[in-house]
Amino acid sequence: MTARLILEDGTLFEGKSCGATGEAWGEVVFNTSMTGYQEVLTDPSYCGQIVSMTFPLIGNYGINEEDFESRSPFVRGFIMRECCRIPSNWRSCMTLPEYLEQNNIVAMEGMDTRALTRYIREKGTMRGLITTRETPYAELLERVRKTPTISEQDLISSVTTPEPYTWENKGPHVVIIDLGLKLSIGRSLHNMGCRVTVIPVSLTATEILALKPDAIVLSNGPGNPERATGTIKMLTELLGHLPVLGICLGHQLLALALGAKTYKLKFGHRGANHPVKDLLRNRVYITSQNHGFAVDESSLPPELKMTHRNVNDGTVEGFRNEKLKLISIQYHPEAFPGPMDSRYLFDEFLAYI
Repeated sequence: MTARLILEDGTLFEGKSCGATGEAWGEVVFNTSMTGYQEVLTDPSYCGQIVSMTFPLIGNYGINEEDFESRSPFVRGFIMRECCRIPSNWRSCMTLPEYLEQNNIVAMEGMDTRALTRYIREKGTMRGLITTRETPYAELLERVRKTPTISEQDLISSVTTPEPYTWENKGPHVVIIDLGLKLSIGRSLHNMGCRVTVIPVSLTATEILALKPDAIVLSNGPGNPERATGTIKMLTELLGHLPVLGICLGHQLLALALGAKTYKLKFGHRGANHPVKDLLRNRVYITSQNHGFAVDESSLPPELKMTHRNVNDGTVEGFRNEKLKLISIQYHPEAFPGPMDSRYLFDEFLAYI
């Protein structure tokens, strides 16, 4: 079955359907990871987006029951150069096409993902619509141009946990504010001995402190950080009471709560191979990233010490405030998928307790 992708500027790509049939719209982005497509599909930070994988063969180790990053997939659509239908892995329980069909994800293969990636890098991310229907081109273009941009949508409420839950342990009590949590963040802290409680984003500062946490983590998540005004206000009331670790969207919200500004990147950072320099150690680490917004360095207040910088484009990748016992990092120290170079950040955070 034929599948098509149309961008808001009228550019059209054609391929073959390899998932659910129908139509899906979202911001079209690319991910440069060679592996980890299962984690990408279930990463809540991709809510509202159509993801194109740059690696040419996707699905070769199938889908397993251990590597899901959330309760369900959140991507709107999925694009590949070639989708493997005969996976080889001892943990595989189904093929990628089967998973896409079961979860109603419209997907396509057989198109030039390299050309799409180069186009997005040149023009920037834009709205797109992926379809298996025979809708006329003019109607598709009109439809995609009427869809809201990623900056206009409230996506956090779609991905946050509906109810609090806890992973029991005998160590310090870490409360994670779920803005679109990748479960591997919670798993990493739990494996380090922490008792981990994951809470909805709707809780107030007073309700959070009533849980008697030893530390707070602000998770990753989707969308424009400036839209999360309620969370920003909550953070201004919470900061200074407990050690805080911000990751990805959590990093951006901490910056906003402390008086800095954020802005939208041209095409974002998404993949498991992004070099970041640790300015405190004078070392470069390879990191896993997934974000379309960044913190404006020129707006950082003097009490925030910049600690990490992106080697490719110089953007802010981390800052901290020792007095507030605050560590904020733009990339994913838990790194699923990706390298585990930055696990030391969890150790430094827990040392504040």
